[in-house]
Amino acid sequence: MRALGRAAVVAMVLSAAAGCGDSGGLRAAGETPTAISPARLWPELTPASSPAYELGEVDTEVVEGVAVPGDDIRRVDPVTVVRAEIAAHADEYEGAEAPYRDTAGAMDKCGRGERGWRRPGCPVLRPYYRDLTGDGRAELTLGVRLMPEDLTGVRVYTVHKHRLVQVMAYDDALSGVELAGRSVIIRSPSEVAGYEYRLQWTWDPRQRAMLLTHDEMLPTGRKRPSPQHSPSAGSSSGPAPSRSPSAQSSQQAQQSQALTRSPSAQSPSARSSSVQPSPAGVP
Repeated sequence: MRALGRAAVVAMVLSAAAGCGDSGGLRAAGETPTAISPARLWPELTPASSPAYELGEVDTEVVEGVAVPGDDIRRVDPVTVVRAEIAAHADEYEGAEAPYRDTAGAMDKCGRGERGWRRPGCPVLRPYYRDLTGDGRAELTLGVRLMPEDLTGVRVYTVHKHRLVQVMAYDDALSGVELAGRSVIIRSPSEVAGYEYRLQWTWDPRQRAMLLTHDEMLPTGRKRPSPQHSPSAGSSSGPAPSRSPSAQSSQQAQQSQALTRSPSAQSPSARSSSVQPSPAGVP
């Protein structure tokens, strides 16, 4: 019995010694950097009580003329939704000077019905459905090619009080779009080689709209010349005011861009969360 006991103890010691070299053990992470408190600049300045420029982040828009059968957004025809936007904002889509005039012309290539966007040459991209508001019902995320500007429009729609409501609209030169949780994440090329812009729009239940919650510039890991962000985008700042700048002249758009854009460097025709103030009674 004594011999068996000694053998058991020796085995336990050897096992513990072998475990000391296990990669699962704790390791030192090095010295902790010294915390530096933030320094407040120009404390003598009087805090602003109102924004200098209106960006329209929480504007929403009822889509007129598009029914939602049974409040099921999946039964809404995506092509019909884009046609309704073109009709509501003819200054952007119709006429020789309209920035997206080629998109309006290409809509003739789209078919009818829920699969009409599949037709070759149709500028409406594949629709995606996901619950972005947390109410258990899917929202509609649409993309549309905006030509000849070579931009892509991203739209998010929800159903409120039996009506189709646009809760986000954003136009830019895109390198990727993702849906994550309650957010739409948009990546856009930067003028700085090896970097891109990353914008995150997140559903806000108080405003009942998708708000721009993150706007940052991140390395891509690839050192290569970035494509032109837009024909006239020379600034490296962020969201322009809502839909109207796209109908301005190039010079006016550049002036607006210099005044109102945050660090996301979108094109002059890009707009923040939608376009026109909601009619009375709309979220």
